[in-house]
Amino acid sequence: MALDHGYGVAIGTFASFTREDPSAFGHWYHGKLRINTPAGQYEAALDVDTPSGIGVSYRLVTDLTTASIPILAGLGDGFTPLAATSTSGALDYVRSPILRDGWVVTRLRQWLVARRKPPLDAQRWAPTAVDKVIALLRQLGQRLRLRWRFSLRWRSFPWVPSDGDNALDVLEQRLSQAARIYILGEPYTTGLGVHNVHLNQGDPVGPHQAEDGIWQDGAVIIQLAGGAVTIWQVKFNTQSLATNNQGLPV
Repeated sequence: MALDHGYGVAIGTFASFTREDPSAFGHWYHGKLRINTPAGQYEAALDVDTPSGIGVSYRLVTDLTTASIPILAGLGDGFTPLAATSTSGALDYVRSPILRDGWVVTRLRQWLVARRKPPLDAQRWAPTAVDKVIALLRQLGQRLRLRWRFSLRWRSFPWVPSDGDNALDVLEQRLSQAARIYILGEPYTTGLGVHNVHLNQGDPVGPHQAEDGIWQDGAVIIQLAGGAVTIWQVKFNTQSLATNNQGLPV
């Protein structure tokens, strides 16, 4: 199983960013990001809210550089198809090392989820006091100049419930400063653009599960002039981050 029309990355420079009127699309709420490429402007439709109450969550990974994405950073501007493999430059929210929380944080959350009565859905777990404690511990480690290995253990980028605008706000704040923008997802069949710029695996049984697969997740990557990199991720709250080798929920 895989996305119907392939997967890849559009790379270019910032052109514009707008927000659609949610009432015009049955209360689906999208941001529209456009980037300049040698082939023309590419558009990205960014899902940040749903009409059915399913809900969306977003996440920012902010401690990366171009050295963290060497294959993507080495590509020229424009659209490049990517194979659904770990060596093509593709992203996988579950399997990409650059997207993983530290092992201490991961196990702490697993333990808390297991102890919660009634059981808590780990994939919908919003930031809590635990995340604040983790942030304080990371700051302490930085002040004490502890080794990067310690920092990696406490690496934490929690999923945040989207109300639509908050997910777009954190993205828009960074776009005007971008030296280069990478949009990963499925190419439009008509015109220049990318959609499915979100998690593309872990769907429950239903119409979207047929497109599930590993190493084909969408995201927006923002690269600053100095080489710092931020990755903006989005998922629907019905999607699981525990998947098998076919990208199906387990």
